[in-house]
Amino acid sequence: MGSRVEKETPLRRDARRNREMLIAAAREIYSDQGVDAPLDDIARRAGVGSATLYRRFAGRAELIEAVFGDSLRDILRAAEEARSAPDAWAGLTAYLERIFGLLAADRGTNDLMTTGIQGVPSLDALRAENHKTLDVLLRRAQQQGAARPDVTAEDLQFLLAALGRAVPGSTVAAPLAWRRYLALLLDGLRPEGSHPLPAPSLTSDQLGAAMLQLGKVRRPRTGRAD
Repeated sequence: MGSRVEKETPLRRDARRNREMLIAAAREIYSDQGVDAPLDDIARRAGVGSATLYRRFAGRAELIEAVFGDSLRDILRAAEEARSAPDAWAGLTAYLERIFGLLAADRGTNDLMTTGIQGVPSLDALRAENHKTLDVLLRRAQQQGAARPDVTAEDLQFLLAALGRAVPGSTVAAPLAWRRYLALLLDGLRPEGSHPLPAPSLTSDQLGAAMLQLGKVRRPRTGRAD
C-alpha cells in the first residue's frame, strides 16, 4: 500500500505565506533599525495585521530566531574554523574581521552580537561558542607569545562589544572605518610595550550584566505586549 501524500490546504498555504512575508519584513527592518524595532511596523511592512504576527510567532525572541537562526549558525562554523588555525593570532584576527564585517553590514546582527538579548536559542549557543573561541585563541596566542599575558576572554568580549556598538554609526560616513579601530584594538593586545592594567578583568557574571546594559536593548518577551 503506497504512502498517502497530504495535500496542502489553502489555509495552510496562507499561513506559510504569511510566515515567510513576516520573516522577510523583519529581516529588512532589523537590518536597518535593529532588533528593537516595533513588531507592529514589521506586520505593516509584511502587509498583515498584528494579530497574524502573533499567531505565527509567540513574541520577539521567536521572530528573531526565525530571522537570524541560519546566519548565527554560519558564525558558529566560522568560530570552529578559527579555533583550528595553527597560528592562534592569525585565527583570532581572521575571526574578528569576519564578525565585524557582519556587524557593519547589518544592524540587527550587531544588536544580537553586542548586547545581552536573552531567549533566542541559536544566540545562546553562539554566545557560548564565541566565548569558547575567544578564550581558546587568546590562551594559545599568549602561549605563542603573540598576546599580552594579562588579558582575559572577558576583557576581549567587552572591548569588542563596546567597539561593535559604534560600528553602525561609523559606516554611514566611512563604511570600512571599523577596520582601523579593530586594528588599534588588536594592537593593544600585543605584548610589546604593554603596561600593567590598573583594574582586574570583569568576571563572567559582571560581563553578562554589562552586556545587558550596553546599548540599552530591552530583553525580548514572549507575550503579546511585545
